[in-house]
Amino acid sequence: MTDYYPYRISSRSGELILIWRPGEEDAPDELLVDDSGRLLAFHDLKTLQDYCAHNGWELVMEEAAALDLDAVRRWAEHPHRGPVSAGLLLDAWNFFDDLSRSLKTGSPLPAPGSVHDNAYEKVFSGDPLAADVSRGAWTDEETEAMRELLRAGLDLWEQAVQGSASG
Repeated sequence: MTDYYPYRISSRSGELILIWRPGEEDAPDELLVDDSGRLLAFHDLKTLQDYCAHNGWELVMEEAAALDLDAVRRWAEHPHRGPVSAGLLLDAWNFFDDLSRSLKTGSPLPAPGSVHDNAYEKVFSGDPLAADVSRGAWTDEETEAMRELLRAGLDLWEQAVQGSASG
């Protein structure tokens, strides 16, 4: 039986709770959408729980994953203004990848290539925001690729929220 998890997203438009489901076997992770392909988004946990119960889905109530898209946006727009954790950027990258696949609208995210692959490996395995490239920091090209991906993901999020099936 598949487990379903609440995923809290905070952004300038407020806080929403999505339903995240890990992929089984080789299937990718996904965020749930309704029959029309609209993102399922809830304003409170009780409504999400009722929706899952109505559909016979087991909602795992561990500490819910959370993502602050405002912090992601600040870094994507002005990376030198202040610190941000590499973990936050990794979470955002993975979230936008899941969102893009879940909406099935074709990927508006930049096409992956070697620069994106290198940037992902560095954010996954260390501190790409360190000052020294020789110690695993992003190059200027990798930083720009990451910012491009995050900006595209933030645009996708805004589109998904506008067309979401909210509860």
